[in-house]
Amino acid sequence: MKKSAIIIFQKNAELGKVKTRLAKDVGDEIALQIYHQLCAFTHEVCRQVSVDKYLYFSRFISEIHFSDSSYFFRVQRGGDLGERMSNAFEDLFKNDYEKILIIGTDCPEISSHLLEEAFSLLDKSEVVIGPAEDGGYYLLGMRRFFPQLFQNISWSTSEVVKQTKNRLESGKISYQLLPVHTDIDTLEDWKKMKDLIDLTYE
Repeated sequence: MKKSAIIIFQKNAELGKVKTRLAKDVGDEIALQIYHQLCAFTHEVCRQVSVDKYLYFSRFISEIHFSDSSYFFRVQRGGDLGERMSNAFEDLFKNDYEKILIIGTDCPEISSHLLEEAFSLLDKSEVVIGPAEDGGYYLLGMRRFFPQLFQNISWSTSEVVKQTKNRLESGKISYQLLPVHTDIDTLEDWKKMKDLIDLTYE
């Protein structure tokens, strides 16, 4: 595989600051437990893919101990989500990576096969998108840096993928789509998806 990397955007696991929509139904403590489990699942999937992984924390590098030497740790930089993602992609492209994916820690349908498929699609197209059911995306991949994909996007709305595709099409940038999957944001999402990864809470 060409020099490739996965960027993982992860909020620092702080009570009352993660899975806030879910917490409205289950409480802050259970929301934090679920978040820990989703993060652990995401990293287990990523470990199965033989590329470098860059774990970008939201505020500070957490005292999480990884024995996997393919992991590197950073802190997100920028104002809104778009600027933070743009900066992460730019950093890695400057370090000579040729194919880069970015994911969060909210998608229990993600798999090593899906990540490898995304890398393969970047042999054919310049961008790959993993659309989420809510109109956002659970994955974005690029084989060169397109900063316009992160500018003037209505983040955290149902318009994200639509706006991103419009930006790609207007720029005549080739792209491929992965299957639509679900991000865990609400209790309904959690109840629907938790059995896929055998996650439970009391």
